[in-house]
Amino acid sequence: MSGTIEETLLWLCAIPSPIGEERALCDAVAERVDRLPLAMPLRRYGDSLVVPVTRGRGPRIALVGHLDTVRTENGPAHIAGDRCVGSGASDMKSGLAVMIELAETLDPKKLGCELTLVFYAREEGPYAENELGPVLDQDPELGGVDLAVCMEPSDNKLHLGCMGSIHATVTFEGRTAHSARPWEGENAVTKAASFLGEMGALAPGESILDGMSYRTVTTVTQANDGGRGRNVVPDRFVVNLNHRFAPDATLEQATATVRALVGERARVDFTDLSPAAPPAASHPLVKALMAAGVRGVEPKRAWTDVARFAARGVAAVNFGPGENAQAHQKNESTSLALVREGRAIAARWLTSLGPGV
Repeated sequence: MSGTIEETLLWLCAIPSPIGEERALCDAVAERVDRLPLAMPLRRYGDSLVVPVTRGRGPRIALVGHLDTVRTENGPAHIAGDRCVGSGASDMKSGLAVMIELAETLDPKKLGCELTLVFYAREEGPYAENELGPVLDQDPELGGVDLAVCMEPSDNKLHLGCMGSIHATVTFEGRTAHSARPWEGENAVTKAASFLGEMGALAPGESILDGMSYRTVTTVTQANDGGRGRNVVPDRFVVNLNHRFAPDATLEQATATVRALVGERARVDFTDLSPAAPPAASHPLVKALMAAGVRGVEPKRAWTDVARFAARGVAAVNFGPGENAQAHQKNESTSLALVREGRAIAARWLTSLGPGV
């Protein structure tokens, strides 16, 4: 199948791919791109694909996009005016549509680079379950690219670097008692009060890297007292703490920060550890992308898989046509005008590259 980029996006959105259920979409994308005159056979790892489009000249570029979506309420995918409505329309099937359409329509002889497309599964879940990690471990070429562009929704702006993210389970322990005689126990909820107050008053920390401002923040996102009963002094109170840290801190430094915030008041168990990534603003290939007509240049104040590439010494940035504000929304949609513009920007950039860039 091939057609307009609007048709490609609608086709992608019509194939459900909530996290953990990407196989049908992976099969469909594999069948479609395998019809192209690829430089090498595509390589499949689980429900993820590495597609070598061109080889033999210029810098090595990877366009990277995840196949999965979050589980939200969406009806059948459809076009409404100049918008595509459907689960993942913005995050990030609009980016996948650009990747596929570029491979299908650009003349390989006009590409000034070695282009690889990466479609991968399980991005919307825990760091350890993300399939991009195993793909990078196993693929013979991907870890050696000169620049990876994660096609995350950014409204066609260039989002540099990314924040690191830590989730930690913080457990306060007390002793049960009847609520009529609370002095016989130790209330784990009220024991946590000072910590919760400190977290609510904690000011963001600002870091400036390559002229980009990143804000380190720590937030309590979930709380549970174990549900022993409304007339029982709780002996356990558990919160999820999400620490988002700037690229000037390592994962080890960030975990130490979390431990220091909690101190001896509670037990800390780290459940999800995702490193940060530097901006790479001075990289010549990134500068060339800036010059191709992106709508702006901003710091990425969330986590993305650019961090996986950065951890391996590979420069990576975020750029995609999806609408950032639509990501993870009920009845998700995206602007088709942005998708067409994103394709044009990417095409200008890829055809401008050569051995000297």
